[in-house]
Formats: sequence, C-alpha cells, structure tokens
Amino acid sequence: MTRQDWEHNTLRPSLKRAPERHARFETPSGIPLDVQHGPDDGEFAGEFPFTRGVHPTMYRSRLWTMRQYAGYASAEESNARYRYLLAQGQTGISVAFDLPTQLCMDADDPLAAGEVGKVGVSISTLADARELFKEIPLDKISTSMTINAPAAVLLALYIAVAKEQGVPARALRGTVQNDILKEYAARGLYVFPPKPSMRLVTDLFAFCKDEVPQWNTISISGYHIREAGSTAVQEIAFTLANAIAYVQAALAAGLGVDEFAGQLAFFFNAHNNFLEEVAKFRAARRLWAKIMRDRFGAKDPRSCMLRFHTQTGGSTLTAQQPMNNVVRVTMQALAAVLGGTQSLHTNGMDEALQLPTEEAVRVALRTQQIIANESGVTDTVDPLAGSHVVEYLTDEIESRAAALIANIDELGGAVSSIEAGWMQAQIAESSYRYQREVEEKKHIVVGVNDFTEGADAAGARFRVDPTVERRQIERVQRWRAERDSARALAMMSQLEATARSSENLLPTLVAAIEAGVTVGEIGHVMRTVFGEYQPPTAF
Repeated sequence: MTRQDWEHNTLRPSLKRAPERHARFETPSGIPLDVQHGPDDGEFAGEFPFTRGVHPTMYRSRLWTMRQYAGYASAEESNARYRYLLAQGQTGISVAFDLPTQLCMDADDPLAAGEVGKVGVSISTLADARELFKEIPLDKISTSMTINAPAAVLLALYIAVAKEQGVPARALRGTVQNDILKEYAARGLYVFPPKPSMRLVTDLFAFCKDEVPQWNTISISGYHIREAGSTAVQEIAFTLANAIAYVQAALAAGLGVDEFAGQLAFFFNAHNNFLEEVAKFRAARRLWAKIMRDRFGAKDPRSCMLRFHTQTGGSTLTAQQPMNNVVRVTMQALAAVLGGTQSLHTNGMDEALQLPTEEAVRVALRTQQIIANESGVTDTVDPLAGSHVVEYLTDEIESRAAALIANIDELGGAVSSIEAGWMQAQIAESSYRYQREVEEKKHIVVGVNDFTEGADAAGARFRVDPTVERRQIERVQRWRAERDSARALAMMSQLEATARSSENLLPTLVAAIEAGVTVGEIGHVMRTVFGEYQPPTAF
C-alpha cells in the first residue's frame, strides 16, 4: 500500500470520526507538517503492528488524557484535590488508595494502625466512596483506580456510587489496575494466593464485558516492576509475560479472546534515558500486537492494540535539589508523548520528600499542557520515526524482550516464574547492579553523586492531618452501627457462598456494597475462603 492509498483509505475516514484539534499543522515558520513523517516502509499508525501508534492521527485528533495521580487522608480532602485538578485542566481522575484499603482492610482494623490515609485515600464504606466522587459527574469523567487485590471490590463501590448518581454502569469509563501478578513480583501489596486472585481478575473481565463495556478491566503494570529496579527491557518483557498469563486465564475461564482483549490496558514507567524510553513504548506495541495475533489468534484489531498509561519515574526523583525534578519529569513526559501514550501522570517536584503540594501538582500538570500546546510534537504522528538510533533501539528492545518472554515460557509462564522467585531475582539483580554503578559514578545523578551542594532547605512540608485516622475509625464504626445489620450479615453469608462456588463474584460484590458491607468485611470473607498468600522466603 502506498502512502497515498493509506491516507485515502485509512486516514480520511478516521478524520470524519474524530475531528482534528485545530485547523493548521505547521511550524511557526509556516512549514507544513504531514500526518506522518519517517521511512516509507508501509507501517502506519493505527495499523498492525501499531509501532507508530494505535490511532491513525494520534494527537492531531485528540490529546492524551491528562491524569494526575492523587488521593490522601479522607474522602473529603481527596475530593477537594480532584476538583482542584479538574479546575486546572486535568481531563481524568486517578485515585491513590492508602495501604489498608489496598489490602482490603477497614480503617479500624488493628493492622491498619498508623497507615490510615497516609499514602492514599482511606475508603472503607459506600459513604466514603460517595464523598470521594461528590459533585464529580461519573458519566463525563474517566476514572483510574490504582487498586489490585481488592480491585473487584472498589469497582463494585464505583458502580454503586454511579447508580446513586443516576449513571448506568454501561456509561462508565475508566480503569482498575487489577494486576495482581506484579504485586507478587515487585510491589508486595497482595492478599490472596495466585489461583483465587486470578479468578477475581477473570471474573472482573467477564462481568465488564457485558455490564461495563467501556471500562478497561486491567492495567497491566510495568511501572512497579521498573520502580523495583528492572531495566527497560525487563519492564516490557515481564509486563507482557504477565499479560499473557491473564489472557490464558481468561481463555481458560471460557471467554473468547476478542470478547475481552479490547478492554485490556497497560501501565508503564518513563525514566530518564530519553531515546531508550521512546523506543521502549514503540517496541512494546509491536511485540504485543504480534503476541495477540500469532499466539492467541486475535482477529479484532482492537485486541492487538497496546493502549497504555504512563507515569513519570518516581524512583528517579531526588530529595537533593528537588527543583531539578521538574527537568527530569519534563524529559520523561516528553518521552512518553513521543512514544505514543494514551494517558499520562507527571510527578510533583517534591514527591521524594512528601505528598505533593498544590503548587507541585499544578506545575506537573502545566508540564503536560506545555508539551501538548507549545512544543509542536503533537502535530505529527510518531515524530522520531526514521531516526536511525530510535529504530535500532526499537528493534533491539523488541528482540531482547521477546527472548526474556521465551525464557519465562520455558519456566512454565509468569505465574510459575513468580512462584519460584525467578522474576523477583532478575529485578533484584538489576536493581543492585544499577545502585553499584551510581555509587561508582558510572551513572551520574545530578545533585546526588555529582554537582552536589550543601543541605537543601526543607521548605514547607505537606503533611496528612494526624487526626484523620481517628476520624476515619469513628466514621466506619458509625456506619456499621447505623446500617441494616441483618441485611449486611445476610449479604456476607451470600458472598461466602458465592466465593466457594464457581459463580462470578462481581454481582454479589455490588449487592454486598449496596447492603452496607464494608471493604474490610468483604476482605475478611474472602480471606476465610481463599486464604492469604505467603511469599517465598528466599530465591
């Protein structure tokens, strides 16, 4: 197919569906820009294997979703932050939950002591969820929730709140992370053993296929793998190996590949090596397209599209000379955009020190807006296409990641490699090697091992109110005292029966939430049935 044929057959119909953002695509000097520049090799954005992007016109038609990850203390305080960010031009919500919520515990659980509201928002009840999304129209806003072990529970809460707003589940747009395998491999916020955890994942797939069709049922995460110390190649390989395991589990549960694969999404990290990061995103798209077509026989083009959210690299931020982090985040965000991300979070400059202040999150959001509106990189598709080094790195990353995936296949797949501790050991080795290279100054980290100054001024610190925990405990206890206890107990019994059966858990979870059952009570029932995961002690 010639470029002219492609523009006629593919591009023009696309423009009818998605009008361009603005009328002129040219440089400030008046030099016109084509939709796509680069080698005339027959590879176009929006076509298999999607190296250049998942949409024919990419950001010429629509910018990525600007989604700042936020959540702290109580639902009321987090709601205020979301509304502030939306007023500043954010186009989607991304919810951070505290550790007790991520571990399916209520705020008054003894094991939650000292952690309530600290690294995210505390959500124990339907009342908390109502407050979290107060005055936010859920039929108009896309919401991402970074939640894994209890992803099905938090989706049930979201559906219940939407229903109270008069918004049907079919109208909801967003994502639950729901990626439990990377918790075992890299992050550590697991609850249940792998087998029942995979059942929860595939139950959510099946439920959303029919009931919440616009929802991304999983955000398969390389972000936390990279934060734990992996290389860019390992990030792609281990993420896609986990994705293969989820697809296999869904197929084993009786779903057809084209019934659910279009609702899969991915979540990657953006680090500092600019050219490698751009190439990494391009290679991931190409490799996933081939896996879905050749390994799983997907026929629907959407099943082969790797659509992803990016977050700039938290582990690259430094407490020393924190203003330097603005530059790091800008480079990382630009790499994500040049790599074709669908959604982006930019970290606050002060996140190595504290929860980000309003000023820090505003600067982070403005960074995205400046890239989108002032840099010119959104005016053409895959701007670095044809760069010899970018094309070389794309090929190399694809080849090396494919070899690692083949290695994992020989070990019996991602679940087996995680259970044996192999994946964790690979990440740990890479992390150790990098740290040694920093200490030996083979890698320069500005302000840390070179170009250092005296102690940085602490500045104003943003702290969670220490009374939040007490107030959240009182809130959940008041909720239990005021609800219909008989109805809640009956739903807990029904939930246990459903968990012991092979039925889909999601309808019962929604009913349990609406009956007033708390997140922690649901967690207790599922721990009783499924047990708790105990990690290998050595590898």
